[in-house]
Amino acid sequence: MAITPRQPDITYHPDFLSYQQRTEKLRPLKATNGVLPVNFPAQLSSPLVWEGQDFPDEKEWTFNLNTTQLEEIDKALAYFKSLSEPIGYVNQSTFPLPLLSPLLRKEAQALQSGRGFFVIRGLRPEKHSIEDNIIIYAGVSSYIGSTRGRQDNKVIDGVKKSNMLNHIKDLSRTSAATNIGAPAYTTDKQVFHTDAGDIVSLFCLSPAAKGGESKLASSWRVYNELARTRPDIIRTLSEDWAFDGYGNPAKPYTNRPLLFYSPKQGLSPERLIIQYARRSFTGFLHLPRSQDIPPITEEQAEALDALHFLAERFSLTLDFQKGDIQFINNLALFHARDGFVDELGNERHLLRLWLRDSELAWETPVPLQERWDELYKDVTEEEQVFSLEPKIRGGAGKS
Repeated sequence: MAITPRQPDITYHPDFLSYQQRTEKLRPLKATNGVLPVNFPAQLSSPLVWEGQDFPDEKEWTFNLNTTQLEEIDKALAYFKSLSEPIGYVNQSTFPLPLLSPLLRKEAQALQSGRGFFVIRGLRPEKHSIEDNIIIYAGVSSYIGSTRGRQDNKVIDGVKKSNMLNHIKDLSRTSAATNIGAPAYTTDKQVFHTDAGDIVSLFCLSPAAKGGESKLASSWRVYNELARTRPDIIRTLSEDWAFDGYGNPAKPYTNRPLLFYSPKQGLSPERLIIQYARRSFTGFLHLPRSQDIPPITEEQAEALDALHFLAERFSLTLDFQKGDIQFINNLALFHARDGFVDELGNERHLLRLWLRDSELAWETPVPLQERWDELYKDVTEEEQVFSLEPKIRGGAGKS
């Protein structure tokens, strides 16, 4: 009688003791820790390989706006508003920053081939309406990634409308509470993960009263540690995993690896990409993992924990202040968030954009191309919608 595979005992919240026990349970089943997949490097060498302790001074990754630069941003806001166009028309030509532009493009270079992250500091969101803050955010961000990604879309009266902006805010005390399927809409801790897309950007309108620190980790550093100590986990990550389609009848699940590697070829540099979110394999809150799709294996459960705990070990904590815009190379870095406490009138509220730099973009691995096309392909100004109020995006909650 065939044994039906079962989902391992693993939840969204990693537990170190359970991780250790699973590793010990699997150890007798393996003659050795194995070898790396063919053509995968023993170690990566790049500015993208770092640990939190390598950045003792936040000045290394913080771009502080001065008075002249803030005035230039205000002038660009006034110019765009004079055009009377929807926010989808915000770009470098309609939000001109002639003095800031070369400085921002220098930071964009560091994002793609340097440390992989930076923070713009000094904006004053309390001076502006939510709509004006969104215009400023979209305008400044257009110099880092000229293409904005769709975060949700639907067809209304035959016309495609795509939401380009997501509000990261606790909705657990609203009418939407019972639909929440992602920690972004709670005060809960977010474990290390990646989003979809090339660049993740977050604009802090208001920090939490307590907690909510932002954490980053180099996936290249995590790779090096696993390649040195557990090459079998690298092999597991490079094989197919069943990603939950969250009840999509046309595509209940999709198979693809978590890890992609391409060696240096001619002018194309070496690239390593890890793309995953833990909740795709464990579920979260009111969006549990679907029952009628293939379960993950015990080896995959171990790999998920290995990624999280190594990322935690090598992470950098960022002090997210009001007015900060954080930019992350989502192809080379993991990000996470501590749990937090809100107070009335002092509630954590971030805005998020998914961006792509048409000039400096990395080549997209073939298994990711369909998803990337959903985000970035043929985005028009007319289809772009920017919600002024928080709501749960598709795929992050119950339908």
